Amino acid sequence: MEPPEMINAGTLVLKRWEPEWAGELLAAVRESLPELTPFLPWATDDYELANARAYLADADHRWAKDTDYQYAIFTSIGELIGGIGLHTRGGPDMLEIGYWLRSPFAGRGHMTTAVEALTRVVFTLPGITRATIRHDPRNTASGRVAEKAGYTEASRRVLEDGTTEIIQERAAT
Repeated sequence: MEPPEMINAGTLVLKRWEPEWAGELLAAVRESLPELTPFLPWATDDYELANARAYLADADHRWAKDTDYQYAIFTSIGELIGGIGLHTRGGPDMLEIGYWLRSPFAGRGHMTTAVEALTRVVFTLPGITRATIRHDPRNTASGRVAEKAGYTEASRRVLEDGTTEIIQERAAT
């Protein structure tokens, strides 16, 4: 079921992560910690180059095992502006899309563009009939991205830690 390693999204390019981007990944995460930390458990003050390298090695391993497909998001002039990925944890007929954006690039429609492009790819993969996005209801920006990309709320659930999660879904057309 392997998706392409590079996706042209017009003003953006999604590329399978490469180890040599660890330094830029570190810079993007460190720069964006105030916005990422409330919603992503891995985004902490002690995120260092070793964390970025470990993430990239794990992403490569998961891609090879067909369990996750992680992409770096670049502008057309090569600026690393975030990450987006596909997760297989939802079941055999669905893929989940997860994403984060480098803070200075927020509010420009970049993530909606990336989600729309990745969603198009999802529905070209054999056996996939649904795509989902999960987010914290406090993360209104993430919710708006999902809605703009054609996702609608399918359910809400309370997690073990007491927080709520919104699951938005889009079916193949």
